[in-house]
Amino acid sequence: MGTRRTQLPGVGTQYDFTTEAGQHISVVVHHDGRRFLGFYRADDPDTCQASVPLTPEEATALAHVIDPVALGAVRTDGLDLVTEHIPVSSRSPYAGRPLGDTRARSRTGASIVAVLRRTSAHPSPAPDFRLAIGDTLVAVGTRDGVDALAALIGGG
Repeated sequence: MGTRRTQLPGVGTQYDFTTEAGQHISVVVHHDGRRFLGFYRADDPDTCQASVPLTPEEATALAHVIDPVALGAVRTDGLDLVTEHIPVSSRSPYAGRPLGDTRARSRTGASIVAVLRRTSAHPSPAPDFRLAIGDTLVAVGTRDGVDALAALIGGG
């Protein structure tokens, strides 16, 4: 599955997924919390076949149906907080470096509450925890803060 994240100035963030079967699915997360699911033609990724608007509550409910464990640990219902998984790719300037080098909280206002590795989870990582390619950061903060953290980690 391929995933791409695109900032939409003045709108929010678009997440594009391509399944193993070649189906293109898009999720647009607006700054106000609204979400839209888009389903695209496999032979024309610019042609949206259907779009489904979701309220924040509907998006949370759908996420719980798809993966009940991932969202169950942190509840943000009714708060201006989001929880997001941010991958550390080979393009990240922080791959192989200590977490403290990111100065994530002071630079973005978002907190890294855990680092997930293929074989283990590391809750509340210390500043000397070394990030590795393939790690997934579990971040909590405002939408703007988490987006800024994702850009920071991604090298954007």
